Amino acid sequence: MDWTFWLWFILIGLVVGWLAGLIVKGSGSGFLLNIVIGIVGAILGGWLFSLIGVSATSWWGSLITALVGAIVLLLIVGLFTRKKA
Repeated sequence: MDWTFWLWFILIGLVVGWLAGLIVKGSGSGFLLNIVIGIVGAILGGWLFSLIGVSATSWWGSLITALVGAIVLLLIVGLFTRKKA
């Protein structure tokens, strides 16, 4: 794997983490945390989709899988964190 793979991986993680933050919280979570959310979300989304027998076969499918996983991740984290008054 070359450096362009990793660059795209990080950029997609950043975009997916930011979009998931907008959907769930109404704002992003910062540069590095958005990347982490997007990457972990991609792993979680791939695992969840494999449980129901669905796999991404295109770039858009991978993006949607990562976004769904990131949204689920943020919803789960939201269950265990207190909201500020």
